[in-house]
Amino acid sequence: MPQPTPETAGVAAPLGTFANTRWHADAQQVDMVVPYREPVIATLASEPQNVRIDLRHTAIIIIDMQNDFCAATGWVDHIGGNFAVDRAPIAPLQRLLPVLRAQQVPVIWVNWGNRPDLANMPANQHHLYKPTGAGIGLGEALPGHGAHVLEKNSWAAAIVDELAPCPGDIQVDKYRISGFWDTPLDSILRNLGIRTILFAGVNTDQCVLHSLTDANFLGYGCVLLEDCCATSSPDFCTQATVWNVKKCFGFVTDSARVIAAMPDDAREKEAK
Repeated sequence: MPQPTPETAGVAAPLGTFANTRWHADAQQVDMVVPYREPVIATLASEPQNVRIDLRHTAIIIIDMQNDFCAATGWVDHIGGNFAVDRAPIAPLQRLLPVLRAQQVPVIWVNWGNRPDLANMPANQHHLYKPTGAGIGLGEALPGHGAHVLEKNSWAAAIVDELAPCPGDIQVDKYRISGFWDTPLDSILRNLGIRTILFAGVNTDQCVLHSLTDANFLGYGCVLLEDCCATSSPDFCTQATVWNVKKCFGFVTDSARVIAAMPDDAREKEAK
Protein backbone atom coordinates (compact mmCIF):
# COMPACT_ATOMS: atom_id res chain seq x y z
CA MET A 1 0.00 0.00 0.00
CA PRO A 2 1.42 3.46 -0.87
CA GLN A 3 2.65 5.37 2.15
CA PRO A 4 1.90 9.08 2.60
CA THR A 5 4.72 11.54 2.10
CA PRO A 6 5.22 14.48 4.48
CA GLU A 7 3.60 16.70 1.86
CA THR A 8 0.47 14.56 1.56
CA ALA A 9 0.03 13.22 5.11
CA GLY A 10 -3.32 14.32 6.50
CA VAL A 11 -4.45 15.87 3.21
CA ALA A 12 -7.66 14.30 1.95
CA ALA A 13 -7.59 13.76 -1.81
CA PRO A 14 -10.81 13.95 -3.84
CA LEU A 15 -12.05 10.70 -5.34
CA GLY A 16 -14.57 11.29 -8.12
CA THR A 17 -15.20 13.65 -10.98
CA PHE A 18 -18.12 15.68 -9.62
CA ALA A 19 -18.49 17.66 -6.41
CA ASN A 20 -22.03 16.41 -5.77
CA THR A 21 -20.91 12.79 -5.26
CA ARG A 22 -17.13 12.58 -4.75
CA TRP A 23 -15.44 11.00 -1.75
CA HIS A 24 -12.22 12.15 -0.06
CA ALA A 25 -9.40 9.92 1.18
CA ASP A 26 -6.11 10.05 3.01
CA ALA A 27 -3.92 7.35 4.51
CA GLN A 28 -6.12 6.95 7.59
CA GLN A 29 -9.65 7.41 6.28
CA VAL A 30 -12.03 7.39 3.34
CA ASP A 31 -14.71 10.01 3.78
CA MET A 32 -17.89 9.02 1.94
CA VAL A 33 -19.83 12.03 3.26
CA VAL A 34 -20.43 14.45 0.43
CA PRO A 35 -19.56 17.99 1.55
CA TYR A 36 -22.63 20.12 2.07
CA ARG A 37 -23.43 22.50 -0.76
CA GLU A 38 -25.98 25.22 -0.17
CA PRO A 39 -29.09 24.47 -2.29
CA VAL A 40 -29.94 26.87 -5.09
CA ILE A 41 -33.71 26.74 -5.27
CA ALA A 42 -35.76 27.71 -8.31
CA THR A 43 -39.53 27.45 -8.49
CA LEU A 44 -40.63 26.88 -12.07
CA ALA A 45 -44.04 27.97 -13.31
CA SER A 46 -45.14 24.82 -15.11
CA GLU A 47 -48.03 22.49 -15.80
CA PRO A 48 -49.83 20.61 -14.35
CA GLN A 49 -48.25 22.11 -11.21
CA ASN A 50 -45.39 24.42 -10.40
CA VAL A 51 -42.20 22.59 -9.43
CA ARG A 52 -39.51 23.56 -6.92
CA ILE A 53 -36.06 22.29 -7.88
CA ASP A 54 -32.51 22.48 -6.58
CA LEU A 55 -30.23 23.70 -9.35
CA ARG A 56 -27.32 21.90 -7.62
CA HIS A 57 -29.03 18.63 -8.59
CA THR A 58 -30.46 19.64 -11.98
CA ALA A 59 -29.13 19.08 -15.51
CA ILE A 60 -30.37 19.94 -18.98
CA ILE A 61 -30.28 17.25 -21.65
CA ILE A 62 -30.39 18.46 -25.26
CA ILE A 63 -31.17 15.76 -27.79
CA ASP A 64 -30.25 15.46 -31.48
CA MET A 65 -29.70 19.11 -32.40
CA GLN A 66 -27.54 17.73 -35.21
CA ASN A 67 -26.88 18.73 -38.81
CA ASP A 68 -28.65 15.64 -40.13
CA PHE A 69 -31.90 16.85 -38.54
CA CYS A 70 -31.48 20.62 -38.35
CA ALA A 71 -29.34 21.80 -41.28
CA ALA A 72 -29.58 22.17 -45.03
CA THR A 73 -28.04 19.20 -46.90
CA GLY A 74 -28.45 16.98 -43.84
CA TRP A 75 -30.33 13.68 -43.95
CA VAL A 76 -33.80 15.15 -43.23
CA ASP A 77 -33.30 17.74 -45.95
CA HIS A 78 -32.09 15.03 -48.33
CA ILE A 79 -35.25 12.95 -47.90
CA GLY A 80 -37.47 16.00 -48.43
CA GLY A 81 -38.33 16.62 -44.78
CA ASN A 82 -38.77 20.04 -43.25
CA PHE A 83 -35.50 20.50 -41.40
CA ALA A 84 -36.31 24.18 -40.80
CA VAL A 85 -38.92 23.39 -38.14
CA ASP A 86 -36.31 21.47 -36.16
CA ARG A 87 -34.27 24.69 -35.90
CA ALA A 88 -36.91 26.34 -33.67
CA PRO A 89 -35.11 25.39 -30.41
CA ILE A 90 -31.88 27.14 -31.44
CA ALA A 91 -32.84 30.69 -30.42
CA PRO A 92 -34.41 29.85 -27.04
CA LEU A 93 -31.48 27.57 -26.19
CA GLN A 94 -29.03 30.33 -27.07
CA ARG A 95 -30.76 32.47 -24.44
CA LEU A 96 -31.22 29.75 -21.83
CA LEU A 97 -27.91 27.89 -21.82
CA PRO A 98 -25.71 30.79 -20.62
CA VAL A 99 -28.11 31.30 -17.72
CA LEU A 100 -27.97 27.63 -16.72
CA ARG A 101 -24.21 27.47 -17.10
CA ALA A 102 -23.91 30.53 -14.83
CA GLN A 103 -25.68 28.46 -12.16
CA GLN A 104 -23.36 25.48 -12.81
CA VAL A 105 -26.23 23.39 -14.19
CA PRO A 106 -24.61 20.65 -16.30
CA VAL A 107 -25.34 20.84 -20.03
CA ILE A 108 -25.49 17.37 -21.55
CA TRP A 109 -25.70 16.83 -25.31
CA VAL A 110 -27.16 13.45 -26.28
CA ASN A 111 -26.81 12.73 -30.00
CA TRP A 112 -26.77 9.92 -32.49
CA GLY A 113 -23.07 9.05 -32.86
CA ASN A 114 -22.96 5.66 -34.52
CA ARG A 115 -19.96 3.42 -35.00
CA PRO A 116 -18.63 3.45 -38.57
CA ASP A 117 -19.12 -0.33 -38.74
CA LEU A 118 -22.66 -0.11 -37.22
CA ALA A 119 -21.79 -3.28 -35.29
CA ASN A 120 -24.26 -2.53 -32.48
CA MET A 121 -27.06 -1.45 -34.81
CA PRO A 122 -29.84 -4.05 -35.27
CA ALA A 123 -31.87 -4.36 -38.43
CA ASN A 124 -34.89 -2.54 -36.98
CA GLN A 125 -32.80 0.63 -36.58
CA HIS A 126 -31.60 0.40 -40.18
CA HIS A 127 -35.26 0.10 -41.17
CA LEU A 128 -36.02 3.31 -39.26
CA TYR A 129 -33.80 5.28 -41.63
CA LYS A 130 -34.28 3.19 -44.78
CA PRO A 131 -37.83 1.81 -44.50
CA THR A 132 -38.21 0.65 -48.10
CA GLY A 133 -34.64 -0.59 -48.46
CA ALA A 134 -33.91 2.18 -50.96
CA GLY A 135 -32.19 5.54 -50.56
CA ILE A 136 -29.52 6.66 -48.11
CA GLY A 137 -29.58 5.17 -44.62
CA LEU A 138 -27.42 5.02 -41.51
CA GLY A 139 -23.72 5.38 -42.16
CA GLU A 140 -24.14 6.05 -45.87
CA ALA A 141 -22.73 9.08 -47.64
CA LEU A 142 -24.98 12.04 -48.36
CA PRO A 143 -24.73 13.61 -51.83
CA GLY A 144 -22.71 16.75 -52.34
CA HIS A 145 -20.44 16.61 -49.29
CA GLY A 146 -20.25 12.87 -48.58
CA ALA A 147 -20.86 13.08 -44.83
CA HIS A 148 -22.03 9.76 -43.42
CA VAL A 149 -25.51 9.77 -41.90
CA LEU A 150 -25.33 10.06 -38.09
CA GLU A 151 -21.83 8.59 -37.95
CA LYS A 152 -19.71 9.71 -35.00
CA ASN A 153 -17.30 12.53 -35.94
CA SER A 154 -19.02 13.18 -39.28
CA TRP A 155 -20.45 16.58 -40.22
CA ALA A 156 -23.85 14.90 -40.41
CA ALA A 157 -23.77 13.91 -36.71
CA ALA A 158 -22.25 17.19 -35.46
CA ILE A 159 -24.24 19.61 -33.33
CA VAL A 160 -25.38 22.62 -35.35
CA ASP A 161 -22.89 25.49 -35.36
CA GLU A 162 -25.27 27.87 -33.59
CA LEU A 163 -25.26 25.63 -30.50
CA ALA A 164 -21.60 24.62 -30.40
CA PRO A 165 -20.92 23.02 -26.98
CA CYS A 166 -18.82 24.91 -24.47
CA PRO A 167 -15.85 23.52 -22.54
CA GLY A 168 -17.26 21.65 -19.57
CA ASP A 169 -20.38 20.48 -21.39
CA ILE A 170 -20.82 16.71 -21.53
CA GLN A 171 -21.46 14.82 -24.77
CA VAL A 172 -23.04 11.36 -24.89
CA ASP A 173 -23.44 9.23 -28.01
CA LYS A 174 -26.70 7.36 -28.41
CA TYR A 175 -27.71 4.54 -30.73
CA ARG A 176 -31.48 4.32 -30.30
CA ILE A 177 -34.47 6.65 -30.05
CA SER A 178 -33.90 6.77 -26.29
CA GLY A 179 -30.70 8.26 -24.95
CA PHE A 180 -30.63 5.77 -22.08
CA TRP A 181 -30.31 2.53 -24.07
CA ASP A 182 -26.78 1.15 -24.44
CA THR A 183 -25.21 4.44 -23.26
CA PRO A 184 -23.50 5.76 -20.08
CA LEU A 185 -26.08 8.53 -19.65
CA ASP A 186 -27.68 7.18 -16.45
CA SER A 187 -24.27 6.57 -14.86
CA ILE A 188 -23.14 10.11 -15.70
CA LEU A 189 -26.30 11.61 -14.23
CA ARG A 190 -25.93 9.60 -11.03
CA ASN A 191 -22.26 10.59 -10.68
CA LEU A 192 -23.36 14.21 -11.07
CA GLY A 193 -25.93 13.73 -8.31
CA ILE A 194 -28.77 14.73 -10.63
CA ARG A 195 -32.38 14.40 -9.53
CA THR A 196 -34.14 16.73 -11.98
CA ILE A 197 -33.67 16.84 -15.76
CA LEU A 198 -34.76 19.59 -18.15
CA PHE A 199 -35.37 18.16 -21.63
CA ALA A 200 -34.85 19.90 -24.97
CA GLY A 201 -34.12 19.00 -28.60
CA VAL A 202 -35.65 17.08 -31.48
CA ASN A 203 -37.85 15.36 -32.24
CA THR A 204 -40.34 16.20 -29.48
CA ASP A 205 -42.47 13.12 -30.05
CA GLN A 206 -39.65 10.69 -30.70
CA CYS A 207 -36.14 10.93 -29.22
CA VAL A 208 -37.05 13.63 -26.69
CA LEU A 209 -40.19 11.90 -25.46
CA HIS A 210 -38.68 8.44 -25.19
CA SER A 211 -35.55 9.68 -23.43
CA LEU A 212 -37.83 11.58 -21.03
CA THR A 213 -40.02 8.57 -20.35
CA ASP A 214 -37.00 6.36 -19.67
CA ALA A 215 -35.69 9.02 -17.27
CA ASN A 216 -39.06 8.99 -15.53
CA PHE A 217 -38.96 5.21 -15.21
CA LEU A 218 -35.46 5.50 -13.67
CA GLY A 219 -36.79 7.87 -11.02
CA TYR A 220 -35.69 11.30 -12.25
CA GLY A 221 -37.93 14.35 -12.09
CA CYS A 222 -38.58 15.35 -15.71
CA VAL A 223 -39.38 18.79 -17.09
CA LEU A 224 -40.08 19.29 -20.80
CA LEU A 225 -39.05 22.71 -22.15
CA GLU A 226 -41.71 23.10 -24.80
CA ASP A 227 -40.17 25.97 -26.79
CA CYS A 228 -36.76 24.27 -26.71
CA CYS A 229 -38.20 21.22 -28.49
CA ALA A 230 -39.43 20.76 -32.05
CA THR A 231 -40.57 18.10 -34.49
CA SER A 232 -41.41 17.82 -38.15
CA SER A 233 -44.25 15.43 -37.25
CA PRO A 234 -47.87 16.62 -37.53
CA ASP A 235 -49.05 19.01 -34.81
CA PHE A 236 -51.14 16.36 -33.10
CA CYS A 237 -47.91 14.48 -32.24
CA THR A 238 -46.64 17.43 -30.21
CA GLN A 239 -50.04 17.89 -28.60
CA ALA A 240 -50.15 14.23 -27.56
CA THR A 241 -46.58 14.38 -26.25
CA VAL A 242 -47.24 17.46 -24.11
CA TRP A 243 -50.49 15.96 -22.81
CA ASN A 244 -48.81 12.68 -21.88
CA VAL A 245 -45.85 14.35 -20.19
CA LYS A 246 -48.22 16.42 -18.03
CA LYS A 247 -50.45 13.42 -17.35
CA CYS A 248 -47.90 10.67 -16.70
CA PHE A 249 -44.24 11.55 -16.96
CA GLY A 250 -43.46 14.99 -15.55
CA PHE A 251 -44.00 18.69 -16.10
CA VAL A 252 -44.04 21.17 -18.99
CA THR A 253 -42.65 24.69 -19.02
CA ASP A 254 -40.58 26.89 -21.36
CA SER A 255 -37.27 28.71 -21.44
CA ALA A 256 -38.71 32.10 -20.47
CA ARG A 257 -40.24 30.68 -17.31
CA VAL A 258 -37.01 28.88 -16.42
CA ILE A 259 -35.02 32.10 -16.84
CA ALA A 260 -37.59 33.99 -14.76
CA ALA A 261 -37.11 31.45 -11.94
CA MET A 262 -33.33 31.87 -11.80
CA PRO A 263 -31.57 33.78 -9.01
CA ASP A 264 -31.20 37.50 -9.73
CA ASP A 265 -27.53 37.29 -10.78
CA ALA A 266 -28.36 34.78 -13.54
CA ARG A 267 -31.18 36.92 -14.93
CA GLU A 268 -28.92 39.96 -14.97
CA LYS A 269 -26.28 37.99 -16.92
CA GLU A 270 -28.91 36.91 -19.48
CA ALA A 271 -30.13 40.52 -19.89
CA LYS A 272 -26.62 41.64 -20.87
